[in-house]
Amino acid sequence: MTKLTRWLGSLTVLMAFGLAGCSDSGDSANNEATNQQESSSSSETADAKSEPVTWRFALEEIEGSVQDAYAKEFKREVEEESDGQIKIEIYPYGSLGTSSQLTELVQQGAVELAFASPGHLASVIPEVGIFTLHFVLSDDNDVNKKVLSSDKVHDLFADRYASQGLELLSIVPEGWMVWTGSKPLRTPADFADFKMRTMTSPILTESYKAYGANPTPMPYSEVYSGLQLKQIDGQVNPIFAIEEMSFYEVQDSMTIAKHAQFIATVISNKKWYDALPEEQRKALDAARDNLVDYIYDKQAEFNETRLEKIKENSDINIIELTDEERDAFRKASMGVRDIYLEAAGDRGKEVLDTITSMVKEEEGKAGE
Repeated sequence: MTKLTRWLGSLTVLMAFGLAGCSDSGDSANNEATNQQESSSSSETADAKSEPVTWRFALEEIEGSVQDAYAKEFKREVEEESDGQIKIEIYPYGSLGTSSQLTELVQQGAVELAFASPGHLASVIPEVGIFTLHFVLSDDNDVNKKVLSSDKVHDLFADRYASQGLELLSIVPEGWMVWTGSKPLRTPADFADFKMRTMTSPILTESYKAYGANPTPMPYSEVYSGLQLKQIDGQVNPIFAIEEMSFYEVQDSMTIAKHAQFIATVISNKKWYDALPEEQRKALDAARDNLVDYIYDKQAEFNETRLEKIKENSDINIIELTDEERDAFRKASMGVRDIYLEAAGDRGKEVLDTITSMVKEEEGKAGE
């Protein structure tokens, strides 16, 4: 309330008392009733202003996943930062549709926030296909955190997301992708005619073709039965997903090659984000920034504890490739970068050159 308003309010009260002193009891009662009505109206207006808003957050994964942990911490941070004026509703995988459908819901403004993985997003934003390439990121996750959370990398993608009506909020790692199969996968030769389930991503398809595999896209919800019925020979996911979806129950071998991480992005509707009141946007941005360290630690914890569960509950053969074995896959994967550059053009080259050079630079600093 401004000083002028308070002054006028005080003057009104004084005038009311003055009029009451020279009026009869009927006028006094009328004034009292008017004041009560004004007070009630002001109270209703204040209540309306304090009514919390609700933001919907859609996930590509089920409850208990890394994305679920991220969303719950995001919810806690935002609701605390906004003093309860913002409420977050979380919708796990399957509640609202497939990954591509969730992105469409955000574009339409039907959902405020969602995860969007490069596996499907690369079809409209080819540059994000870099996160499906193999052997781009560092073996050191501290290096990856510095690179992927930097403003420089964010700015490489921000306008491309904006062209699709999306605001890129964060790039979120969920752990190393791990191969499971009906046999050990130690060399590219082991992938010959191997039916590997992949997401519907051209880059992922080409990556496994480069190893000699037969890439087989299949909905995430059908992978378990596909493995059980031998429709596919293997699949690739972070360890936490392999455990929570019980894929290890119908596989003989698990191969840790550290060839790529599962990277997801957190998005919102661009117009919605730009139109947010300043305090609400501050709450959102603060939560996003605070979750960088949290999610790196959380995904490591998830994948370590889930690996122990797999070991306890099965006799699956777990293989960790040597540097020499990894190098054979690295060499076989290099040609796929040309396919990425064909799809993403000059912007893709800028993205690839920038990220690989930043990784190399940060690795150099870490080794000093």
